[in-house]
Amino acid sequence: MKYLFLFLTILLTQQSISQTISPDFLEGTWKRKDKNHYEHWDKLNPRTLKGFSYMLKNGNITVTEYAAIHQTKGKEVVYSATVKGQNAGKTIHFKQTLSDTALVFENQAHDFPKKIVYKRLTDSEILVQISDGGQKIYTYSLLKQQTKSTVIDSTNANPNYNAILAQKLGADDYGMKKYVLVILTTGNNETDDKEFINNTFRGHLDNINKLVKQGKLILAGPLEKNERTYRGIFVLNVTSQAEADEILMTDPAIHENLLTYELFNWYGSAALPEYLPSADKVWKLSP
Repeated sequence: MKYLFLFLTILLTQQSISQTISPDFLEGTWKRKDKNHYEHWDKLNPRTLKGFSYMLKNGNITVTEYAAIHQTKGKEVVYSATVKGQNAGKTIHFKQTLSDTALVFENQAHDFPKKIVYKRLTDSEILVQISDGGQKIYTYSLLKQQTKSTVIDSTNANPNYNAILAQKLGADDYGMKKYVLVILTTGNNETDDKEFINNTFRGHLDNINKLVKQGKLILAGPLEKNERTYRGIFVLNVTSQAEADEILMTDPAIHENLLTYELFNWYGSAALPEYLPSADKVWKLSP
């Protein structure tokens, strides 16, 4: 029998469908009270949480599981877990079910667990229960660790490797990840209405700032005038062109066909988003 030992993050309601629980209290590092097992996770954006569990020995870690919680457009919350050496490498998904006393995720098709319950006892302790939905139940407590330490993965050859940062950024073993590169080009709308053009491009800039705050846009900038009518570039923090299309249609300039675009799958450094905090400290004038 395959056993799925996990940690859990949460985005949805504890008391009613209309209420949502902030995941902030789960951010950081937690330790099982009865074992030297740890869990660490971060909120990547308002709809997505990612984390991993690991064992710590002599300052080195061995990652045992990767997990994510994602809220869909339909407000359904899905918990996904990938456990090393189990389930043939497949990710197992659990859907949140309603409860007014605890956080409950279920997958009745999985062998074990079928049901995961997380109950917040205090700001620093969570009670976890995993079961087959019947009499087979495992219960343990998670205690929040007050200090964050940089741990080194013993399976890598980079002495500067930070496993927590790598997991937060979604890096693969080479420190890379998939993005979508967008080349903005001149659209087919040939209007000469200056007020319309100015208002639309102001909305274009506002949308850029919104996407940055949402963690969806990593890089943006204009290109000098050229014979190919290329106007600028975006690097979107998504892995598929379908996701990129959906995001780009929120841009007023693209929606009004003042701009159009070409898409390319791009493989780049997972650390690219780390420049954004500094980028907000070096500008003097807003465009």
